[in-house]
Amino acid sequence: MNTNTLFEDTYRHKGMRKNLIEQLQKKGMQNTNVLSAMMRVPRHYFVNSFFHYRVYDLEDPISIGEGQTISQPYTVAIQSHLLDIKKGDKILEIGTGSGYQASILLELGAEVYSIEYNEVLHNKAKKTLSDMGYNLVLFCGDGSLGLPQYAPYNGIIVTAGAPFIPNTLIEQLAINGKLIIPIGNREAQKMYRFIKKSNNEIIQEHFSDIFKFVPLLGENGWDTSQMRRY
Repeated sequence: MNTNTLFEDTYRHKGMRKNLIEQLQKKGMQNTNVLSAMMRVPRHYFVNSFFHYRVYDLEDPISIGEGQTISQPYTVAIQSHLLDIKKGDKILEIGTGSGYQASILLELGAEVYSIEYNEVLHNKAKKTLSDMGYNLVLFCGDGSLGLPQYAPYNGIIVTAGAPFIPNTLIEQLAINGKLIIPIGNREAQKMYRFIKKSNNEIIQEHFSDIFKFVPLLGENGWDTSQMRRY
């Protein structure tokens, strides 16, 4: 990552990041690649300076405007870990948001495609990531439909709570690709991982932690007229 003079990453910020990594380790996160990536990325670049004192709290979602939040560090660590990224993997992110999760994916060596429903957030994230020197493909549109024109993907990460599994996302996975998605109601979700072993075999896993994401919007999200439950 190349930093820009518009950003300041002080010893205090770095100390706060180091403390965050130690908290993640105490909570059970031992993926050194993920921890190293999160140590390298100045998370405070992605929020208003008013929130800099809170941005490195382990489980504190912070407003980024437009009714959206930057995911808690613990949530980012868990989803990144479950993707098990190998260098050069093609990853689709549903919900660019602030751009922070995308930066972690890039630091893990992924080729990143990211789509954001909200145009204001899309434009802000695009500028922030560009100013930080990151190179990825960004789109504004209905992420619940994925990006079939660039499929297949080695991994798809959904950073919003979904009411059901969008089959369109499963279809866009490569063989052995992984879909990481929180599924539940608007108040709480469980994290699921789907591994596409073949076109006819999907391995499903879910994890005990309860998460609270902003809702996934779009045709296969909370805006759809045909609500299904998984």
